[in-house]
Amino acid sequence: MTESNFRQLSIKKEDKKFTIKNTGKETLKTWFSLLSLGRKLDEKAPNYLKQALGWSYHAPYAGHDGIQLAIGQIFDKETDHLFPYYRDMLTVISAGLSAEEIILNGISKATDVAGGGRHMSNHFAKPEWNIHNVSSATGNHTLHAVGVARAIKYYQAKGVAISSQGESSVSEGYVYEAINGASKEELPVIFVFQDNGYGISVPKSDQTANPRAADNFLAFKNLGVIYCNGKDVFNSMNAMTKAKEFVLREGKPVIVHANCIRIGSHSNSDRQELYRGQEELFEARMLDPLDKFRKILLYAQKFTEDELGEIEAHIKQIISDAHKKALAAPDPSADSIYQFVMPESSISIKYPEGISDGSGPKKRIIDALNETLKAEFRLNPDTFIWGQDMASGEKGGVFNITKGMQNEFGTKRVFNAPIAEDYIVGTANGMSRFSDKIRIVIEGAEFADYFWPAMEQLVEMSHEYWRTNGKFAPNVTIRLASGGYIGGGLYHSQTIEGALTTFPGLRIVYPSFADDAAGLLRTSIRSKGPTIFLEPKALYNDPCAEANIPDDFEVPFGKARIRLPGDDLSIITYGNTTHMCIRVAEKIAREGLGKIEIIDLRSLIPLDKTTILTSVKKTGKALVVHEDKVFSGFGAELTAIIQQEAFTSLDAPVGRVGSTFTPVGFNRILEKAILPNDEKIYHAIREILTY
Repeated sequence: MTESNFRQLSIKKEDKKFTIKNTGKETLKTWFSLLSLGRKLDEKAPNYLKQALGWSYHAPYAGHDGIQLAIGQIFDKETDHLFPYYRDMLTVISAGLSAEEIILNGISKATDVAGGGRHMSNHFAKPEWNIHNVSSATGNHTLHAVGVARAIKYYQAKGVAISSQGESSVSEGYVYEAINGASKEELPVIFVFQDNGYGISVPKSDQTANPRAADNFLAFKNLGVIYCNGKDVFNSMNAMTKAKEFVLREGKPVIVHANCIRIGSHSNSDRQELYRGQEELFEARMLDPLDKFRKILLYAQKFTEDELGEIEAHIKQIISDAHKKALAAPDPSADSIYQFVMPESSISIKYPEGISDGSGPKKRIIDALNETLKAEFRLNPDTFIWGQDMASGEKGGVFNITKGMQNEFGTKRVFNAPIAEDYIVGTANGMSRFSDKIRIVIEGAEFADYFWPAMEQLVEMSHEYWRTNGKFAPNVTIRLASGGYIGGGLYHSQTIEGALTTFPGLRIVYPSFADDAAGLLRTSIRSKGPTIFLEPKALYNDPCAEANIPDDFEVPFGKARIRLPGDDLSIITYGNTTHMCIRVAEKIAREGLGKIEIIDLRSLIPLDKTTILTSVKKTGKALVVHEDKVFSGFGAELTAIIQQEAFTSLDAPVGRVGSTFTPVGFNRILEKAILPNDEKIYHAIREILTY
């Protein structure tokens, strides 16, 4: 095909595999049964809320019947990956979910296959069938579909990824990132836009200048676009069949834009009569796809009225039986909320405390990171890395951490990503869904300060394990060059752990020395679930952070390290300020003012509270030092823990040293005034010791 052929793929006569004439009676019976089952459940869902049984969120799909039936019919649970959205009830029924599974999800029972009642009703999934659990952030699963499609292509597997969504979600920036990336990488994805004309109450004319959202993407190379009538079963089946055949044959993405109609309100909390006129609502009811399909079956004499009535009676009994079973199913227990927050990590057998034996060559942090990455890539061929400007021959990122990796491991395992942080993180989430053996490392942004565009995907990643009731966790390590002391100013000198530690489900580590950098990186890559790996970039080449690193060294999560023993004051610190604290503590000792115990946290989440509290109870005094802002920084939580759990052991208030509550300035004079330093730490120690 020429490039122009990828613009629009019209349904030609030879593509019309499904018509009322050439479709067998058994197939038509299956379709009518699925359509009837879905519609009866769609209409029954609001009754559960009225009876205070659940289903407090329901988005009716009536009017999307044709396209949703077609999506489910072309989906193969053995090879494909389906990402439905909250209106896709018939889609997942057509794909194989039972009436009981739909109701269990609606009323949030513990046996709900999507997530055990942990996720919002009407968010349907069955992970063991590759029907993925997606969040309420509309359209964000397009990135996950692209990620899993990348794995499908890399492993030369059969199948496609299918992302289904409403047309209004296409306005989201990450949807553009997903489609741009899929077309650039030539990935096997079908993006289905179910266009019912409204985003809740917002008409699509307020969303886009083009009346069809798919038209916004016609200039994208390697991308096919198919338009269909999503209300019509046959037209939708032909469109989805052609889309899948094209993707499997060409290995390139396709958008299927399905024109639908929304018969009901957006959801059970919406009143559409406030923004849709009576004439429009009457027309929507007249265009009911199920009524049309039923009439076609009768008109074509494929079925009699009695035959259809018998099918409908059978569907009614199925729903009645499913209802009884679902009501009798157990509810989630209150004490289960702490299950599946964070996956178990890799445990070091040789180094259970994460302290090296001093063997191995002495290395700087930059070399420790580079060599550990290469060692893990050699160990596990299913390890991948990507990011911005980090895979260009011998160049390996702004700081050359990945130097030489692309040359050794190739462009399919080590590659550049677009300057789109959401895309970097979201596709990592998606690719890890293909197989649990996959391990992904990403440079989430060139500097930690630039990571904010990816926060939506990071939040998504943080609760995947909990939301799916332990069925899925993204095996992703997110590396971020963090902190100041380089004269970088805004967007190059901030450290952001104070914000990141507020999200349950993320492991967050912050090494200070080369051995810990190597050991924590190795443990992060080998462990299941997401880890934020914050790297103090000012220490990359600093000799003070050098350390001997044994082969295959691992540092377990949640294990702090005592850098200096002492009896007079406990300092809790990490990252750049660890070295400042060591220098100041040694000065205090030389002056005969006291012996300071320095605790290098290494791991923020999980946190080694035992080491902290044991030290504070011994010394009776504590100082928390970190590079982040004092106000609302991570030290605020550390201080609260000490005050609450070691209050009776304290002989002085807990001190804190950190940055001022300002951005970090570019001029070195401003930077010095803002960031903590030896002098500020020294005065804080003196004040506490003499309290």
